[in-house]
Amino acid sequence: MAHTDIIFDLYGTLVDIHTEENEEVWSKTALYFRYHGADYSTAELKEGFNKILKAREAKSGQSYECFPDIPFESIMEELFLKKDVCKNAEVLSVSAAQLFRICSTEYIKLYPNVKEALQLLRDKGCRLWLLSNAQRIFTEYELRALGLLEEFDGVYISSDFGFRKPDIRFFEALIEKEQLDKNACLMVGNDRETDIAGAKNAGLATIYMHTNLTPPHQEKADLRLLPRSAPKGTRHFEFEGEDILKLSNLIIKL
Repeated sequence: MAHTDIIFDLYGTLVDIHTEENEEVWSKTALYFRYHGADYSTAELKEGFNKILKAREAKSGQSYECFPDIPFESIMEELFLKKDVCKNAEVLSVSAAQLFRICSTEYIKLYPNVKEALQLLRDKGCRLWLLSNAQRIFTEYELRALGLLEEFDGVYISSDFGFRKPDIRFFEALIEKEQLDKNACLMVGNDRETDIAGAKNAGLATIYMHTNLTPPHQEKADLRLLPRSAPKGTRHFEFEGEDILKLSNLIIKL
């Protein structure tokens, strides 16, 4: 195998998810705040959250694509403190953040045969890494619920780092900490503009998966770049659909 370190994106690559952050979600979260003495209306909570978020994004001074995933729970904590709820504010903010995520999640599930695909790669001697634009306070628990938390040699979540894909620093954080050989790394992701563009800039080989969660403006996979038929020497491949087991069988033949 040419690549022995396989780096996966999560949502849209291994996990199918749909969230809807509608007024009902904000209303239930506002009720949670009021339960604990922070008197917010639905509109006030939503407006306050967005105001804090925009202020922190502006302070970062980065382009939109490279905005850090500011820890969601830290914004919730600031909202509690603004209402002088200081006792247990840190603990309450974690619960509020997770309540928001649970209420907004319409479904979350693995794509078919994900665990079998990861095991196949593991059996072939690959190390498996996760590099996800996500919130630790959500994603760690979702990985556990889906039975994926122990499947990786390392889990890297952008809210821990202050930057996210396509920022090259996120890829380099993984590469440098784990002392990976870039020539042995293969990034698999469903977003051309974050997963693939960032990995290419970091000097990694890439596979673009066009899935149901790929941003709708992005093109379908170019089947001329399928791993089994791409020209010799190719370092970028493309794959159509969510059949990660089929893709893993192609990866081990590269």
